Amino acid sequence: MHPGYHLEDKQMQDLYVTWDEYNRLIEQLTLQIHASGYQFDSLLCLARGGLRIGDVISRVYDIPLAILAASSYREAAGTQQGQLAIAEYVTMTGGGPHGKVLLVDDLVDSGITLLHVTAHVQQRYSAITEVRTAVLWYKAVSKYKPDYYVQYLSTSPWIHQPMEEYDTLHPHQLAARLQSDTALRHGHQP
Repeated sequence: MHPGYHLEDKQMQDLYVTWDEYNRLIEQLTLQIHASGYQFDSLLCLARGGLRIGDVISRVYDIPLAILAASSYREAAGTQQGQLAIAEYVTMTGGGPHGKVLLVDDLVDSGITLLHVTAHVQQRYSAITEVRTAVLWYKAVSKYKPDYYVQYLSTSPWIHQPMEEYDTLHPHQLAARLQSDTALRHGHQP
């Protein structure tokens, strides 16, 4: 049976995640993969959602990280799923993905992305013998069940991840925020 846990709040329409919670979920996923005994030869993350997750797993396992850009949430400032776009090639050092591949992303929503990306990499890279998937969040509406996940979301809420604050933050706003933070730390009014 899968060691992930279920969040079953019938009223939950939105799930807000802090940086601490997000980092803890990545660590839990990393340990879940380890406990399964899965020995993967290649680690592939989907950009952008799987980048931070892939980075941590890559560091813990001391294995190079391959990156594949895929995006479907470009509509309405990233809140509506649109047409899936998958990059033609994987970016990595030392050749292409091969053998047993661990494919990581942040979540599985409809399941379309993981279904298509899994098929894409297996078709493009003949040296791949197996693909397993790992995500932090697995939504009930998904048509695809990942091999590893930390939280099963029975109500399929919209997930607000901590890095989303940067989606609408422009350079001048970031500069003002940092200037204000620095002034406050030094006892000055911004």
